[in-house]
Parts: sequence; structure tokens; C-alpha cells
Amino acid sequence: MSTVLLILHLFVTLALIGVVLLQRSEGGGLGIGSSQGMGAFMTGRGTANLLTRTTAILAVIFMALSIALALIHRGSGGQPRSILDAPPPAPAAPALPAAPQPPAVPTN
Repeated sequence: MSTVLLILHLFVTLALIGVVLLQRSEGGGLGIGSSQGMGAFMTGRGTANLLTRTTAILAVIFMALSIALALIHRGSGGQPRSILDAPPPAPAAPALPAAPQPPAVPTN
């Protein structure tokens, strides 16, 4: 469950970054919302409203997933979460060489 939420959280984060970069900033920035090259599919205002609404929805989903992941992992504070947190294993005793076997006595 936690892995599924974490992967979903990653996708929402990437989508949120993309939508924010598409928006027109005060100086023009990376905004491509009002380009008329696409046959005036949407007006500049309509694109801005769509991107703003999409940003708000993705932000709400991002916050909900963040809170859900925090609540899922809140009770696991005492257990080591990483191999770096765990103490190193005790060194194993070196293997002793096998004792020599007496020669076999042939039986007639």
C-alpha cells in the first residue's frame, strides 16, 4: 500500500512541476498558454484558468498523499529503516581447516 501511494505521489509531483512550468509568469517565463500557433484552441484567459485549476487540484492531491504517507509511517519510529541505521553484523568466525584423515587401511 505504501509503495503504491509513494509511486502515485511521485507522478503527482512530476505533473505538478510540469503544470507550474507551463504557466505564464509575470515576465513571460516558460509560459506557452497564450500562443496562437495552435489555431487559437483556447484563449489566453481560458488557458490560464485551466492551468490554475489544474495546479490547485494537483496541489490538493499532493498534500493529501503527503499526509497519508506520514500517517502510514508514523508508528515505525523504533525500527531501523535503512541498512545504514542498523548496526553492522558481527564478524563471522573464520572457518577452521579440516582435520587430516588417517589413511584408509585396505581390508582383504
